[in-house]
Amino acid sequence: MITVNIEKCGHCGACVAVCPTNSIELVEACLKIGDACTTCAMCVSICPVGALTAREEDA
Repeated sequence: MITVNIEKCGHCGACVAVCPTNSIELVEACLKIGDACTTCAMCVSICPVGALTAREEDA
């Protein structure tokens, strides 16, 4: 699961551009992570302000 720190997010859209499953949307200055997210963490690595975090879902 990818979580977004809305306090840090600068709404630059870099994460949207690199998502291989097109699971991230920037809607009215708010990031939305969709169900198709595979937690590949490409968005986490590209975020210039460290607003995204990948964490394992509870099994």
